[in-house]
Amino acid sequence: MTLEELVACDNAAQKMQTVSAAVEELLVAAQRQDRLTVGVYESAKLMNVDPDSVVLCLLAIDEEEEDDIALQIHFTLIQSFCCDNDIDIVRVSGMQRLAQLLGEPAETQGTTEARDLHCLLVTNPHTDAWKSHGLVEVASYCEESRENNQWVPYISLQER
Repeated sequence: MTLEELVACDNAAQKMQTVSAAVEELLVAAQRQDRLTVGVYESAKLMNVDPDSVVLCLLAIDEEEEDDIALQIHFTLIQSFCCDNDIDIVRVSGMQRLAQLLGEPAETQGTTEARDLHCLLVTNPHTDAWKSHGLVEVASYCEESRENNQWVPYISLQER
């Protein structure tokens, strides 16, 4: 491996870590400010009613769920809708970290059903010019990825 390749790999890893931290920051801020829609069904309803308010779509899945055909069909339809409406999309792994960030209970012990965290939408109402450092960082990453013909960039949320 050449020095240039080594530096490029190191820069890519550092960029991924920065974007992962930005996604985490963004999710916490969006939830705190009631700008987060959680769940495939809820997300589809919102995008049907007010797609212009959606600024980011996160599609979350772990490796063991990759074979879920129904989920993959939902993701394909959501991705298509997002592309048609110029909504940034990011594919995310690390469902446990995602649940932790959103304050989901560790175990549902049969009392309550866990929320569907496979699709998350970050919204920005038209009347408000909410800017988050995390949102700017993630949007920049999405734009860079599209320039490299990676239409749905992927990040991994790491357990802490």
